[in-house]
Amino acid sequence: MASIVSPFRRGYRYLQFLAHEQPVIFYSCVLGVTGPALALSVPPIRRRYFGYVAAESVPTSYPVPKRSRRAVQGYEDE
Repeated sequence: MASIVSPFRRGYRYLQFLAHEQPVIFYSCVLGVTGPALALSVPPIRRRYFGYVAAESVPTSYPVPKRSRRAVQGYEDE
């Protein structure tokens, strides 16, 4: 049983060492672990509890009017 828990114990001890000796690396590891979990859990929480509605998609083309086009005149367009 001790051989199964041993890697986790070493990892925990290493994180304790990093927290005291190199806190920048420790907090980078913490943010790296929590990032994917937050990316999966925050959007549903925003929709359900805060009423977040996604913005309309940006138009990708200019709408063409539904009428006949007038001929352009002036400025050497004859």
